[in-house]
Amino acid sequence: LLLDMADVCVCVCVCVCVFVLGGCVMSGDWLIQPPIIMKQSLKDYIVDPRDNIIIECEAKGNPVPTFSWRRNGKFFNVGKDPRVTMRKRSGTLEIGFRSGGRPEDYEGEYQCFASNDFGTALTNKILLRVSKSPLWPKEVLEPVVVGEGSSLVLACNPPPGLPPPHTFWMNSAMMSITQDRRVSMGLNGDLYFSNVLAKDSHTDYSCNARFLFTHTIQQKNPFTLKVQTSRKVAETPPIFLSPTGTDSSRMMVLRGQKLQLECIAAGVPTPSIKWFKKGGDLNQKVKLDNFNKTLRIDSVSEEDAGEYMCMANNQIGSIRHSIYVQVKAAPYWLDKPFNLVLAPDENGRLVCRANGNPKPLIKWLVNGEPMESSLPNPSRSVVGDTIIFHSVQIGSSAVYQCNASNHHGYLLANAFVSVLDMAPRMLGAKNQLIKVIENNRTFLDCPFFGSPLPELRWFKNGQGSGLDGGQYRVYINGSLEIKRARVEDQGTYTCVASNILGKEENQVRLEVKEPTRIVRAPEHQSAIRGTMARFDCRVKSDLTLPITVTWLKDDKPLSLGWRLKKDEDSLSIPKVHEQDEGTYTCTVKSEIDQDTASARLTVLAPNPMALPCVDYPDSPMDLEVSDPEARSVRLTWIPGDDHNSPVTQFLVQFEEDRWEPGQWQNLSSYPGDLNSVILQLSPFVNYQFRVIAINSVGKSRPSRPSRRYPTNGASPDAIPSGLKGRGTKNTNMEISWEPLLDTEQNGPNLHYSVWWRRKDSGEEWNNVTTVGAKHIVHNTETYIPYEIKLQARNDFGPGPESNIIIGYSGEDSTNYFLFSVHYLFSHIFPQSLHSLRSSRGVQTLSTWSGTNPWSLTAF
Repeated sequence: LLLDMADVCVCVCVCVCVFVLGGCVMSGDWLIQPPIIMKQSLKDYIVDPRDNIIIECEAKGNPVPTFSWRRNGKFFNVGKDPRVTMRKRSGTLEIGFRSGGRPEDYEGEYQCFASNDFGTALTNKILLRVSKSPLWPKEVLEPVVVGEGSSLVLACNPPPGLPPPHTFWMNSAMMSITQDRRVSMGLNGDLYFSNVLAKDSHTDYSCNARFLFTHTIQQKNPFTLKVQTSRKVAETPPIFLSPTGTDSSRMMVLRGQKLQLECIAAGVPTPSIKWFKKGGDLNQKVKLDNFNKTLRIDSVSEEDAGEYMCMANNQIGSIRHSIYVQVKAAPYWLDKPFNLVLAPDENGRLVCRANGNPKPLIKWLVNGEPMESSLPNPSRSVVGDTIIFHSVQIGSSAVYQCNASNHHGYLLANAFVSVLDMAPRMLGAKNQLIKVIENNRTFLDCPFFGSPLPELRWFKNGQGSGLDGGQYRVYINGSLEIKRARVEDQGTYTCVASNILGKEENQVRLEVKEPTRIVRAPEHQSAIRGTMARFDCRVKSDLTLPITVTWLKDDKPLSLGWRLKKDEDSLSIPKVHEQDEGTYTCTVKSEIDQDTASARLTVLAPNPMALPCVDYPDSPMDLEVSDPEARSVRLTWIPGDDHNSPVTQFLVQFEEDRWEPGQWQNLSSYPGDLNSVILQLSPFVNYQFRVIAINSVGKSRPSRPSRRYPTNGASPDAIPSGLKGRGTKNTNMEISWEPLLDTEQNGPNLHYSVWWRRKDSGEEWNNVTTVGAKHIVHNTETYIPYEIKLQARNDFGPGPESNIIIGYSGEDSTNYFLFSVHYLFSHIFPQSLHSLRSSRGVQTLSTWSGTNPWSLTAF
C-alpha cells in the first residue's frame, strides 16, 4: 500500500473501509471463512499428574470447523476412549481420570486439524509430558573431614525431575546457608568453599530440591563437616574448582536463550573473579551474579558469540580460564505468509521467509498435506520460499502451511487463499447524517467490498462529475475529505462503487453548523463577605443544536442548592462567605463541540465599623444517636448560639476506625432549622459523628463526637466503575477498574471476580478472582475484542454484576494502521479478518492469528 505518512494518519483516524475482508466471502447474509486457529497448547506441554489433562485447540471459520486429532503421527479416535472428551464446537480435548487410568499413558505428540469446506488449518505438534518429582535416592553420607584453608565441594546431585527442580542449601533450622565470595552454590547445585574456616564446622548442610508443578520440597540427607584447625593457614595461589583447567570445550547456546558462564576458584586468601571478552569489552547486556562468579546474558544474540575469559587472583597469584561460546539459532520469521484474497483470473503470491543458524529449510503444505502429494494445479508454482498463483479460478480456495525448520527447531504458519468474485456491496450504515462545525475538516466514510476491486466515485446532490481535487480529496479506502467545511458544502453526497459485476451506492447527508461560543465570559471579581457575587456566561450557538451549561468550582462539579442559583446566562452566589472563594468555570457543550471560560472569586472581610456584631456560631452540643435501623440512624443535637447571624446549614461529619481512623469526612448537610435528622449509612462501618454549624460568617468549631455506632455487614451494593480492557503489549490485555471506596466495601475480605471471553465467540467465560484493581490476560492475539464484566464480593456474598463492556488486546505498533482498520470491521463482521487489495494485485492487511510452528523432522 503506497501511502505517505499523512495518508496513513488520515486512514487510521477515520477508520474507514477495506476492500476485502481477510478472505471472508459474503454469500447472502453469511460470511464464508476458511478455518483459523485461535488458541492452542504449548509445543512443550508439561501437565500436573493430579489434574485432568486439557489440550487446547480453538478455531473459527464459516462453516463452523470440524476437528480431528493425530497422536504420534496416527489418527486419534477420540470417541473410542471413554476418558477423552472433546468440547462442543471446539477441538479442545479433556482427559479425565476419575474412573481410573494413568496420565503417563497419554504422553506423546498431539496435533489438531480444523477443517471446513474451504480448507484445513493445523496447530503445532504438542509434545505432552507428565510432570515428575522423583524421590532423592537413599544414601549414607560419611562425615567430611578437611583441614582449615582447604577447598571443598559438597555435591547436591538432585533427582532428575520434569521440569528440573530448583535447588538451594539450608541447615536444620530451615535457614539458608549464608553465601559470599568464599562460599556459594554453583549452577549445578553443588556448594563450593574456596577455603574452609573453623566456623564452617556443622552437622546439617542439606541440599533441597523444589519441584514447581507439585509444589513439593525434597531434602537430601545432611552433610557433617568437620574442620581440623591449625595454628597457621598457609596462603595458596588460586586454582579453579568449576570449570577445571585453562579452557572449556565449545559451548553452544541458541539465539534468544539465556547464557550462563561460571568460574569458581579456590585459594587463600579468597580469590576475586573478573571477566573479559576477547576482542572487545563486555556489552551492557552482560550481568554478573553470585559475587562475580557467574556471567549472565538473558537473551543471547549472534554478536554475543566469542571467547570469554575469567581471571581469578589473590595476593599469591592469578589464573585464567577461557570459554568459547557459539551462538546458533532456531528458525525465526522474516516474513510470515499472510492471507490472500483474489478475484478470478487474478495473480498473487504467498511469501514465507525465515532465518536461523543453520539456514532453515522451507517446505509448503496445502490443507495439512505436503504440496508434492496434492493434485497438480497449473495455477500455482513454488519458487524457493514463494508460491506464485496464476489466473486463479473459483473453487481453488485452500489453507496453506509454511514450515521452516532446522535441527534446532521449527516454525509453522497457516495462510489461506480465497478466490471470489462479487458485485460491489456497501458495508456502512445507509443514509448517515454527519454534522460538522463550520471551517473544520471532516471526513465522509463509504466502506465497501467487492471483487474485482471496485472503482469508487463521489458526487454531490447527484449532479456533476466525481469529486476529487481542490476542496475535496478521495482516499483509496473510500473516504472523502472536505478540507474546510463551509455552509455551501451542505448537501447529500453519494458514493458509487462499481466493477464488472455491477455497482452499488450509498448516501451521506452533511450539515454545517455554527460553532458554540461563550460571548460574555465570567470575569475575576472580589466580593465582601455577606454580599452577592454574580458570574456571567452568555452563549451563542447554532439554533438547531441543543446545548447544556454546567459550572465547576476549582475543577469540581458545583452543587447548586437553595443558595446558589443558575439561570440561562449567569451564576448567582448570595451572601458569599470564605468557602465560596475559588475559581469558577462555565462549560457549554453541544453534541459536536464545546467552549469554556473561567474566573476567580475573592471574598473580602467586611468593615467592622459598618456591620452589626456578628460572629461564627457556637458548636452544636449533646449529640444523641437513636432509632437504629439496618442502614440508618437518627442523630439529634442542640444548636449553639448563632451570634447574630442565623445558622443556614448544619454539616454532619463522620469518622470510622477501620480504614482511615482519625480522618473526619463529610456525610451530609441539612438546613439550619433542623436539629434531628435521619442519617443514611453504609454497612460494616464503625461510625462516630460530629456536627458543624454554618452561618454567613463561616463555620463553627466541630461538636464533641457522638458515641460509636457500628453497622452490620452486607454484600456489596456498588459496582466498581471505570471497567476497561486494553493491551499494554501486543500479546496481552490489561483489565482494570476503579476499586470500591472503603465505605462501599460493606464487609470484610473484599475481592473482585472478573470474567472475559472473546466477543461473539460463543465460548465459556474465563474467570479470575483478585483483591487488586487489575488483571492481565496473557498470550492474547493481536487486537481482538473481548467481552468483559466485573463483580465485587465480600464475606457476606456477591454484589451486582457490571454491564458487559468491550475491551481489546494489544496492538502491534508496527502495523498500527492495519489494526485500526481491523477495529472497524471487528464491529461489523466480528468473525472476519480484514484485508486491503490494491489495483496492482492484492496486498493483505489482515491481522495474523494462529502462528503455529511445526518440526520438519516429523515428515
